[in-house]
Amino acid sequence: MATSQSGDHRISDVVVRRATAGDVPAITRIYNQGIADRVATLETEERTEEERAGWLTARDERHPVMVAERSGAVIGWGSLNVFNPRPAYAHVADFSLYVAREARGTGVGTALLAALEVEARSLGYHKLVLAGFPTNAAGVALYRKMGFREVGTYVEQGRLDGAWVDVVLMEKVFDRS
Repeated sequence: MATSQSGDHRISDVVVRRATAGDVPAITRIYNQGIADRVATLETEERTEEERAGWLTARDERHPVMVAERSGAVIGWGSLNVFNPRPAYAHVADFSLYVAREARGTGVGTALLAALEVEARSLGYHKLVLAGFPTNAAGVALYRKMGFREVGTYVEQGRLDGAWVDVVLMEKVFDRS
């Protein structure tokens, strides 16, 4: 992965960069696809652009949102999120990753996750964690490919469409010392 002086990351024809206010419509559309598809989040209510704009504005420097572009169009986004507000967890970040339906399976998730890892390391994180659906085969395969390991499963963690849903927990420790 190449990193430019502007901080953009490039893998193949995908450019990953920090999100701006102008990206809110695409971020909202992609997130709402993830909510509707029921494969990546226990969120059930679609979000508005106003809500996502407030969410983006409220983020601090240690919790960036990145977008993936192909040919100038935003086709995915990811974010580093607070894992736990206690100071002892300051070096652990949770992350989110969403790819537009039309771009799934084309390397966008790999590019986003690689860029998020670069950002996380540069921000002093020691570890990334995630909670995802074990039924999201593409997501679990991506995380494993990128060096994440499964550490457990929350059984019947939430309800979607009247059914209990399990959540798999995965982690990647960057440098052990």
